[in-house]
Amino acid sequence: MLLELHVRNYALIEKADCEFQNGLTVLSGETGAGKSVLINAVSMALGAKAGKDVIRTGEDSAVIELIFSGQNRECIRKMNALGIQPEEDGTILIARKITENKNTMRLNDEAVTAQTLKNLSSLLIDIHGQYEHQTLLDPEEHLKFIDLMSPEVLKEKKKEIASVYEKYAAVRDLLKESSDTDVRRRETEILRYEIKEIRDACLTDGEEESLHREYTVLRSAERITQALSRASQALSTDTVSAACRSIAEVADYDPALSELEKQISELDGLLSDAQRSISACSEKLEFNEERLNALNGRLDLIHRLQDKYGNDIPKILCLCREKEERCEFLEHFEEKQTEFRKEKEELEKKLSGLCGELSALRKKTAGNLKIKIREELKSLNFTGADFDIRFTEKKEFTSGGKDCAEFLISANPGEPLKPLREVASGGELSRIMLALKTVLADTDEIETVIFDEIDAGISGRTAQKVAEKLARIGRRRQVICITHLPQIAAMADHHFLIRKNIEAGRTRTDIEEITGDRITEELARLIGGLQITPGVLKTAEEMKKLADREKLADREKQEPD
Repeated sequence: MLLELHVRNYALIEKADCEFQNGLTVLSGETGAGKSVLINAVSMALGAKAGKDVIRTGEDSAVIELIFSGQNRECIRKMNALGIQPEEDGTILIARKITENKNTMRLNDEAVTAQTLKNLSSLLIDIHGQYEHQTLLDPEEHLKFIDLMSPEVLKEKKKEIASVYEKYAAVRDLLKESSDTDVRRRETEILRYEIKEIRDACLTDGEEESLHREYTVLRSAERITQALSRASQALSTDTVSAACRSIAEVADYDPALSELEKQISELDGLLSDAQRSISACSEKLEFNEERLNALNGRLDLIHRLQDKYGNDIPKILCLCREKEERCEFLEHFEEKQTEFRKEKEELEKKLSGLCGELSALRKKTAGNLKIKIREELKSLNFTGADFDIRFTEKKEFTSGGKDCAEFLISANPGEPLKPLREVASGGELSRIMLALKTVLADTDEIETVIFDEIDAGISGRTAQKVAEKLARIGRRRQVICITHLPQIAAMADHHFLIRKNIEAGRTRTDIEEITGDRITEELARLIGGLQITPGVLKTAEEMKKLADREKLADREKQEPD
């Protein structure tokens, strides 16, 4: 559940701090006051694309913070996999800072990517934007809704099909790409050339580093020789040996002198060892132009191969083995073709059986779904409407089976069932989406649903039905809803008012929670616009009382005796 939202310098919002609770929360305000901006800020915090243009004019950065209660088990599992733990009280903190040059995203104070946030946010919150119901016009989306309602056995069947399909697709593509004799011959010739080029080079792991070291020494041979000569001269003086002899003459008089003699003697020995080492290095070091050229040529060859095949020798050798395997496969393709075709047929047969089982499970799920959707549509003032789901089969296998599904509706009695994309209006699509969200609310762990103007295109009795539906969902999920309809606002358990103010020549969006008479005044504004008369205020007050009684009665009806 979303507990808190904190926004700083985002668009027109200078500062906003909201604490959310269970139930239905409504956000209302004049058109253009910034209601959708607030929802966009939530989306930005959860990983949506953000540019520097969202930063409030005159500020260096925008900051958005969300605090969730950590109840979603799958979300906690994914966080643990990332090495991120919820806070001690179980909360999950998501923060995003947007500056002109970069975006910083953090999850419980650990830096994360936008994609990580998107993956996690899909388990925490479901944001239904103003135009999301348009996805209902795309039949490709309909199968996704069915699968969201699916039992665990259907999900496991999809995983099994995906695994078999991966093998099938590999064999199918292999047969397809290798069936052309001329193409196969040309690829074989290229592979043979590349394999020969790599093998003829006789590369060994670690060779490049060794060659670089030798090349560096040879190229600097003269400079090294001079340095060694200077070092040898510096160490060749007899000063330390003389000091050792002097102390030896008096060492018997004092034990401390004896110890000193020992130290100087050791130093003399070390210097002798160092001189011998310098001599050995000097004798071994010899500038050899022929060897230097050979090293240079070898390194050039290695670098050319790296440019063509990989940035280091192990990768080149690995790629060579892959090319050898591919070349061998192409050379013996004719012999293996029958075997591959047989494997493809066996996988097709297995896929066909699995897809049939999956289709049966989907149709069973769809049968339950359409019954529930019909019930929800009736409660949303679709009087006499009918709803069905039509299945067809794709020509080719996919990783998700062979099913196509499309929602059909008859919005009025006596009208035939037709695809949604052909008959549904904007208001009808909003209600159908709400019906789907209501049904799906019982099948997932997502605790927070945000509706951005789900009331678009509806009014009157339909608006009242939608309001009642949102309030019912609010008893099972946290629902946050932007609305312009007084019927929906009246059913809210919590109400935030969003206003646009101008101070010192600057425009600012303010958000505050309202209660009591303030709610009545806002309902009156929604009902009557600018002219809020005593009659409108009385209507608003009565609407709120009726809504509270309706919620209480509905709650008592749902609670067990």
